[in-house]
Amino acid sequence: MNVVMIGTGYVGLVSGACFSEFGVNVTCVDKNEKMIDELNRGIIPIYEPGLEALVKNNVEKERLFFTVDYSVAVKNADIIFIAVGTPSRRGDGYADLSYVYNAAKKIAENLSGYSVVVCKSTVPVGTTRNVKRIIKDIDHDAGFDVASNPEFLREGSAISDFMRPDRVVIGVDNEKAEGLLKELYRPLYLLETPMVITNLETAELIKYASNAFLATKISFINELSNLCESVGANIKDVAKGMGYDKRIGPKFLHAGPGYGGSCLPKDTKALIKIFQDNNLTARLIEAVVQVNDAQKSSMVKKIREALGGSEYGKTIAVLGLTFKPETDDMRYAPSLTIIPALQEGGAVIRATDPKGAGEAQKILNDVEYFDEPYSTVVGADAVVIMTEWNEYRALDLGKLKELMKGEVFIDLKNIYEPEIIEKHGFLYIGVGYREKYENQ
Repeated sequence: MNVVMIGTGYVGLVSGACFSEFGVNVTCVDKNEKMIDELNRGIIPIYEPGLEALVKNNVEKERLFFTVDYSVAVKNADIIFIAVGTPSRRGDGYADLSYVYNAAKKIAENLSGYSVVVCKSTVPVGTTRNVKRIIKDIDHDAGFDVASNPEFLREGSAISDFMRPDRVVIGVDNEKAEGLLKELYRPLYLLETPMVITNLETAELIKYASNAFLATKISFINELSNLCESVGANIKDVAKGMGYDKRIGPKFLHAGPGYGGSCLPKDTKALIKIFQDNNLTARLIEAVVQVNDAQKSSMVKKIREALGGSEYGKTIAVLGLTFKPETDDMRYAPSLTIIPALQEGGAVIRATDPKGAGEAQKILNDVEYFDEPYSTVVGADAVVIMTEWNEYRALDLGKLKELMKGEVFIDLKNIYEPEIIEKHGFLYIGVGYREKYENQ
């Protein structure tokens, strides 16, 4: 089987490499000549655990290829995946589908023989049928079907998510396309992976519904964390007590500075726009977005109050910049809201991140960057854990205290127990606890 993956971004590169691991021939196509050149030289443009080795292995076995030439890739393809970006459009939050539709045009210009054209990009309901119409308008005689096959990859564990998924969703409108996609996913079917076979519109909506629900859980627990701070409750115990209920589950019930990344922010806004386009109001999802925005602002207030009411002239050491660990992705990271706000208040920012510092430097200005946490905290009035990287979970607290000028330890991910931090002479500030943890 010959598979084409249009787009070598996060979804396209991971999916292409994983499909090639199934034993099929995969050609990844991208108009970015520099990126394709680097991939052909073994340089991976993104950080994802295990991806570099997976790409290298399948390139060496001549199952994975990279090119900018659509005609070569599409000509003999059995299945063509569209895996390009769908960023939020400025102003209205709607998904920008220009990359998807441009890819559809390129496919139409180069189709030869029967292929299934699959939207793997996260797209609003109706987009896959629009792709079909675009291809038909350009080539009336083209032999093809369309399908929707949304991805559910978490950054930092994408390869595991692909190889051992919770489910595979396939949206089709005929048995021929269904059969070809089932054959492609046969290795997962043999592992008894649930297969959700449905129509195009349902498959498209499943992805948005899933991400919106995850965002809802995050905003719900973050809003509760503010109540916990007011009444003297412990958000970690509240979440634990909720999570044992099998109807709820413990995942995504971790209080923090708000969700970020490439999916939840844009997909919630896009889903709101889909509701509006159908003369409906997404009241719950709108509230989820508002709570998330407010949570980031409340983190600024929390840091300010921990510094005595003003960050002016204070040096703040920030540990972690990416929206989550095990990725270099800075898109919609809470740090992009919190750090500039502190800088506007007159704070001096020193920061570190194991993988995201390079990307952060392109976005966050007037920040002094360091390679590891201990050099970052030298002379700092406060340290802020912004991202829960594993290497921040076992810090030498005695050394940290000696290097810092101040004693404020702000844990926005609640990875430490307050008592442990306070034993080392710090003032501990977490999320969802009463400040200073005074006994009531």
